[in-house]
Amino acid sequence: MVADATTVSASRPARRSAFERRKLVFPWILLAPTLFIIAAIVIYPMLYSVYVSFTPFNLLRPETFAFDAEKMFRNYQRLVEDEVFVGAFFRTIIFMAVTVNLEYVIALGLSQLIARVTWGQGLIRTLLMIPMMFAPVLVGFQYAWFFNATVGLVNNALMSLGLMTTPKAWLVDVPTGIFSVGLASMWMNIPVTTIILLAGTLSLPSEVYEAAEVDGANAWQQFRKITMPLLQPFVLIALTVRSLDVGRAYDIVRIMTDGGPANRTEVVWTYVGEMAIQNSRFGLASAMSMVSVVVGILFTLYLFRQLMKSRVVQ
Repeated sequence: MVADATTVSASRPARRSAFERRKLVFPWILLAPTLFIIAAIVIYPMLYSVYVSFTPFNLLRPETFAFDAEKMFRNYQRLVEDEVFVGAFFRTIIFMAVTVNLEYVIALGLSQLIARVTWGQGLIRTLLMIPMMFAPVLVGFQYAWFFNATVGLVNNALMSLGLMTTPKAWLVDVPTGIFSVGLASMWMNIPVTTIILLAGTLSLPSEVYEAAEVDGANAWQQFRKITMPLLQPFVLIALTVRSLDVGRAYDIVRIMTDGGPANRTEVVWTYVGEMAIQNSRFGLASAMSMVSVVVGILFTLYLFRQLMKSRVVQ
């Protein structure tokens, strides 16, 4: 009996350790299909693009796929010397900064107004999301017609009001071309930022505002001292999402201006598409993509660092 008890007590730790091992392995078994899909459609293409960026690969010349250690940074050197790419890169940064900040200001105002609506708020939120339902290609065609030099709605409206005497080529001129593209992007994406900020506004505790009213704080003081600090995490999330989205703008620019005329509205990803699809220079296009990806990662890390700081209670 003593021997049987000793055997049972010795087998219990072994069974417990086997159960613990199975408990550790089981979640990985469930995650395995997802991890495989991520590796197949994200990690492998990314690693492939990194490799191609260090080669002079041209789709029309398969032999250029070979890797040469002595010339591995040749594509990146060409990017620095390429005036079109440098202009497209800085134009993308400016386009992103202006568009995202204007979206934020407008969306912040809309979210605060909608949050104070007591009747029909659900209907307003539903109507607000309508622009998000349109495909970017359709929005591009729509705004290309709005700003058309001959039959465009904008020219006809301004001329009818007597504000213009001759039609203006909005999509051709230097300042107005990228402005028109930015307006189309803002119209389609302001609802995204508004919904994020509205969700943050509605989640703020009402007790803080009640205490501020008791202390005699007016509406502007409550907004500046309470709403904006508490809304900071939602603001950073909205800015991160929209900055990454605008930074890889392609479809609207491609439809409205195709980067022209004379590369005046060229952004990074339209130039990447031109190099890869039209010129078959996959090595140079991959190098451009890697530069954009690295800048996007650094920018995201910075915003998430700010997000973590805003979550710390002082």
